[in-house]
Amino acid sequence: MQTFRIGFGVDVHQLAENHSLIVGGVKIESNIGSVGHSDADALLHAICDALLGAANLRDIGFHFSDTDPQYKGIDSKILLSNVFQKVNEKGYSVVNIDCTIVLEKPKLNPYIPNMQTIIAKLIGVEEDAVSLKATTHEKVDSFGESRAIKAYASVLLTKEN
Repeated sequence: MQTFRIGFGVDVHQLAENHSLIVGGVKIESNIGSVGHSDADALLHAICDALLGAANLRDIGFHFSDTDPQYKGIDSKILLSNVFQKVNEKGYSVVNIDCTIVLEKPKLNPYIPNMQTIIAKLIGVEEDAVSLKATTHEKVDSFGESRAIKAYASVLLTKEN
């Protein structure tokens, strides 16, 4: 018998000048970037929360506190690798993930194939199992005014019983 678990994650970061914009493990050409304790990769953080939630392992802040100096500026690919290991230790594997990134500018479509490759390697799936979509907020609210980035992620896990 197989068990299936669904997880959902969301992450938001403020955007500001003099910060790097890293999304899905890829550095994006931009004059503004994400503000955060780590590298502020909203997409990878949302995926971490989706994975942790599906495996009933709490959330990213529980495992990687934003008050802990060891995580200051950390590459979020390291966090996702660590989360994936925790999920595997509970016997789960990833079936697929589906994500949406909300960012007014710059356009992310040219970067999505590279993001898919990076994420697929980190969570042990084929690239076809990593769905990434980018959208804007049509110049409405903090996201549409390029003051913030948001990412949503859903994940399906499976486990053989």
